Amino acid sequence: MTTHTAESGAGTFTFSHWDEKPVAGADSGARIAHAAVTNDFTGTIEATGTSCEYTLVYTDETTGAFVGYEFVEGTVEGRTGSFVLEQRGSFGADGTITCALTVQPGSGTGELAGLGGTGAFTARHGEPSVPYTFTYTIG
Repeated sequence: MTTHTAESGAGTFTFSHWDEKPVAGADSGARIAHAAVTNDFTGTIEATGTSCEYTLVYTDETTGAFVGYEFVEGTVEGRTGSFVLEQRGSFGADGTITCALTVQPGSGTGELAGLGGTGAFTARHGEPSVPYTFTYTIG
């Protein structure tokens, strides 16, 4: 049996594109929207032009929750491949966005085959660069 040690890392990501479209509901009340997002990561994860798809639930004009999946092709601590991050979070009236990240099991390719991991970020609405944490194992 092989033991895999968890590695901890961090970095930042930057929104390079955000395209949000309403799906259902009223502008001032509960509604659902879809957002196609492109991010650039630096740090433990190095990737440019990721593809992320979010479904957002607004409970009023500024508060709600979201879930999304992000396809990341790049490197984790120098190992090359791709993987999918599941993202679940919420956003509040004060502009704070919190999110938990989980590597989708079985999604790693190349040198990232067998990648598992979790992470998180806290962002402020309007700030383009967001710090993240990421703890992972490979194997």
